Amino acid sequence: MTDSTFLDFTSAAETSDANERHFSALRRGEASTDRIASVRISAATLPLKGAISDAKVLTGRQKPLRDVAFLFAEIRTEAGLEGVGFSYSKRAGGAGQFAHAREVAPELIGEDPSDIQRIWTKLVWAGASVGRSGLAVQAVAAFDIALWDLKAKRAGLPLAKLLGAHRDSVACYNTSGGFLSSSIEEVIENAQATAASGIGGVKIKVGQPDTKLDLRRVAAVKEAIGDRIDLMVDANQQWNRSTAVRMGRAFEEFDLTWIEEPLDAYDAEGHADLARELATPIATGEMLTSVAEHAELIRHRGADFIQPDAPRVGGITPFLKIMALGEAAHLRMAPHYVMELHLHLAAAYEHDPWVEHFDWLEPLFNERLETEGGRMLVPARPGIGVSLSDQARAWTTATEVFGA
Repeated sequence: MTDSTFLDFTSAAETSDANERHFSALRRGEASTDRIASVRISAATLPLKGAISDAKVLTGRQKPLRDVAFLFAEIRTEAGLEGVGFSYSKRAGGAGQFAHAREVAPELIGEDPSDIQRIWTKLVWAGASVGRSGLAVQAVAAFDIALWDLKAKRAGLPLAKLLGAHRDSVACYNTSGGFLSSSIEEVIENAQATAASGIGGVKIKVGQPDTKLDLRRVAAVKEAIGDRIDLMVDANQQWNRSTAVRMGRAFEEFDLTWIEEPLDAYDAEGHADLARELATPIATGEMLTSVAEHAELIRHRGADFIQPDAPRVGGITPFLKIMALGEAAHLRMAPHYVMELHLHLAAAYEHDPWVEHFDWLEPLFNERLETEGGRMLVPARPGIGVSLSDQARAWTTATEVFGA
């Protein structure tokens, strides 16, 4: 071996060592220099204007809803970047979400905020003894959403654009004016106002013990709005299989866009049978709390419209996996609630989605979403495009800060 050959060999070895050190650093999560410096979590209670009821209340399974508990996460990096995320709970569970968030929040300090999938897995496994679905991942959702908000802000893009949007607006429908706690006169008035407001559809609640009342309610609303906007109904899981078939057939004359939650949320086989039996599309999925549960629903072909809820399934990271499953199965999507977040996710979904218009959350944020021609417009603001209002701070019941 000549000296020059030896020198070349040594140079190659040194280069290999340098590369190994470089890739080892990447494996340790050191691809960027920024790190999470602090995490602030807050619990807040959003009061509703009045108690509202759906079929679960009329069948005695739940009490009227009077407020919504929120968990907010504000993540700040050493470079001064900030992301805001949130989760929520109705009737029960809000205190539990905050308590779980307190336990796992310290795991975020020092992490590279871009490593969102790895951080999600780390946080879920930190609390794995209480499960990897339900309340445990709903607490993690607030952190995950904040990290995605931060990532989109760093890129200077709305979240929809960061994910790869298919559209700049999404068809939207209103739900907040169709509860069973409202008289039929009020529901009709709300539906007509919706039709005049630039929203593309209205959903009303059904599932009453007396099914004849449901038929009258739907017929009255359909007569009032005609074909100006779409009409959906939601039974909130209160029918058995035979009632669902009977009601579904009775509703076919009204040309509904979908029948939502006709059966128990976990009855994937029943929903699949119903989807094959009826001409009207079936929508369900809002009560499922993991990717695995949605995968089972999709595997059975239990819905024409899947309705995942990002805070309920653990954040944007698992929601994107559900989207991929839904797209592969050529299903449509109508995410549940939280339009401020789901607008971005729906805009990035391939198959012609809907987003649910609820104005309940507006007092929590400084910004407002716009509707036009039956569609909700994706905002141009970076990230999710919302910031916490003074009112959200005033409704805060507990706060804790971790890190600097």
